[in-house]
Amino acid sequence: MRVIAGEARSLQLVTPEGEDTRPTTDRIKETLFNMIQFDIPGCKFLDLFAGSGGIGIEALSRGAEKAVFVDSAKEAQACIEQNLEHTHFTDKAQLLKQDAFVSMMMLEYREVFDIVFMDPPYHKELERRVLEYLSTSPIINADTLVIFEAAVDTDISYIDQLPFTITKVKKYKNNMHVFLKKDVAE
Repeated sequence: MRVIAGEARSLQLVTPEGEDTRPTTDRIKETLFNMIQFDIPGCKFLDLFAGSGGIGIEALSRGAEKAVFVDSAKEAQACIEQNLEHTHFTDKAQLLKQDAFVSMMMLEYREVFDIVFMDPPYHKELERRVLEYLSTSPIINADTLVIFEAAVDTDISYIDQLPFTITKVKKYKNNMHVFLKKDVAE
């Protein structure tokens, strides 16, 4: 796995061993960032369930002002730290070594993110729980782009009951990215 474009282009990244983390392939990462390329420069980026940190690091490489990485797994945390050091983005990054929900609570009234990306373990409905939390959280606003990765067969019909609008769904062979914006209260 490597950084696709920007300041750290072509630098190799380490990934956690085992089945618990599924690093986003370079091809899918490139497709994702082609879709959001104009949203990245100067943004504040939150990478939940960050794994190797590859998505947040790609955002930093492409001009994000700051990235916050969240992962509770020790091996993932070590990979993120190593990758941030290798790409020289430590000064633009914050690593929260704890549960995603604890991290979001801690970030409230301290940060408002322009982009929230999450890649939780598949088929555990964690993306649903995060969206339910974000629906009332001050860490996002109507301009925040929320993206989650899930297995391609994940039922996302529950989003109709949440104050989010799906702006795009990009399906790949085994997974998909769902793009959302928070609805504005009228």
